[in-house]
Amino acid sequence: MAETNFADRLFAAVEEKDSRVCVGLDPNLELLPDDLLAAHGHPAEAVVEFCTRICVAVAPYAPVVKLQAAYFEALGRAASNALWAVIAEARREGLLVMLDGKRNDIGSTASAYAQAYFGGETPVDALTVNPYLGSDGILPFLEAAQAVGSGVFVLVHTSNPSAAELQDLRIDDSSHRVYEHVGEEVRLMGASLRGERGYSALGAVVGATYPEQLAHLRRKLPGVPFLVPGYGAQGAGAAEVIGAFDDDRLGAIVNASRSLIFAYRQATEGESFATAAGEAARRMRDEINSALQS
Repeated sequence: MAETNFADRLFAAVEEKDSRVCVGLDPNLELLPDDLLAAHGHPAEAVVEFCTRICVAVAPYAPVVKLQAAYFEALGRAASNALWAVIAEARREGLLVMLDGKRNDIGSTASAYAQAYFGGETPVDALTVNPYLGSDGILPFLEAAQAVGSGVFVLVHTSNPSAAELQDLRIDDSSHRVYEHVGEEVRLMGASLRGERGYSALGAVVGATYPEQLAHLRRKLPGVPFLVPGYGAQGAGAAEVIGAFDDDRLGAIVNASRSLIFAYRQATEGESFATAAGEAARRMRDEINSALQS
């Protein structure tokens, strides 16, 4: 079990590297370099090499990587070995590891999902979960995470275009919206899990593509760490994410996936995919830091 609160570890890593960047590892086989795929007998081997080289390249510029479970699960029987091989490499590079699984179930089934990621010898540092089933669908994950000093991020206002169809609905003809209610439940549920820095081990996923809601939630949810997707390929930039941070420039990490790990597709000829990813992560770090200082 980790000795420190998850949020304390997260923001200590942010301060150490002066970076709020989370690198999303979404190894879509259709976008991997052709020569890398050709060099391996099985796509899973190519995915492991791709992701591990990305981890090495971005480690100086990012404190966290976020593995998208779907792309690993798509590898079939080799999925689990590939996933845990990448996690092990990320750990060797000193990176915190999140798993983006958006798990959603109740009771013993939720506990089984939680044990899959928090119950082994190398538990992930955080997992994303879907709150649609209510607290029954969050607490089993949170309890398993707390047993090993890890964290949980609950979907509150996501970055996808149709998010508003449900998340922005008004409750009982009031001005209060669904995402606000979910956010408040996350704040209350995690209030007792705050570390020395004032942030909880229970966080919220809040998309950068809705900057007004993002800034609103930051004001309404003190002590709740944010995982902010939507930077880069989904259209958000540094100006859209600054509302996620507190006065000390903490409180959030910003995820980008395609714009970082597939930066080689727009890179100069001869630049490796790993080098291009590292440079893209450095630029993202600098863009966010510059926006926070202005």
